[in-house]
Amino acid sequence: MRYFPRWLFVLGSFSWLGLALLAGGCAGGVGGDDIFPAPSDYEVSGIDVSRYQGDIDWNSVRASGVRFAYIKATEGGDRVDEKFAQNWASAKAAGLPRGAYHFAYWCRPMEEQAAWFTAHVPNDPDALPPVLDVEWNGQSRTCPKRIPREAAIAQMKIMLAAMERAYGKKPLIYTSIDFHRDVMQGEFSDYPIWVRSVKYYPSVKYGNRHWHFWQHTAEGHVPGIRGYVDRNAFNGSIKDWQAWLEEIKAPTRAALALIQG
Repeated sequence: MRYFPRWLFVLGSFSWLGLALLAGGCAGGVGGDDIFPAPSDYEVSGIDVSRYQGDIDWNSVRASGVRFAYIKATEGGDRVDEKFAQNWASAKAAGLPRGAYHFAYWCRPMEEQAAWFTAHVPNDPDALPPVLDVEWNGQSRTCPKRIPREAAIAQMKIMLAAMERAYGKKPLIYTSIDFHRDVMQGEFSDYPIWVRSVKYYPSVKYGNRHWHFWQHTAEGHVPGIRGYVDRNAFNGSIKDWQAWLEEIKAPTRAALALIQG
């Protein structure tokens, strides 16, 4: 989940609007049509946040109908989101299901990144499963590189296993169109996937990959948050959502095996 200073959105607003129209999309996200449903057609909607959202009124967020939130916790092996602890505690106090995510760096061993994440994210049985955010980070000043596909897959497996061992829940993988194309096609079919696609319905860019969450816009508005926020849809009904919340309460067999082994 890449974030940029707000002034960049202002400078680029007209050019991005033109590109979106040429691409058949819209600047504010994906619209529905006779073939694909619109994001608003999904019954369960959530957000993901970081320090860029500033101070959040979590009671207002929950009252608005938002049903879940993912909160940025860590990045690489030496960065903690400065709003994580505040958001983590306040979202729970508001009664909103929430989970934490880690933004992966490709210049640091995943063993170190896993240790960093688990050192800063409490093992809360009520939390949603952790998320590994994997993208190519070309905008980074310190780690813009792309590693070979096989190396990326191996590093991801290390981090995912560490997350499952620490929290007893099967992690989700958040990914972007280009990273999925370059690395994930045909891999990680046993993990829930959270896809980013702000111009197209997921199947247009991710093929037959079954998705769990869909990040459909970076320009959402939610009461309790000033400015833009990422909006996400859950792939299922409210009944499906409630069943999943019950399912994730018990440690996975793989997690138990990892702990015992």
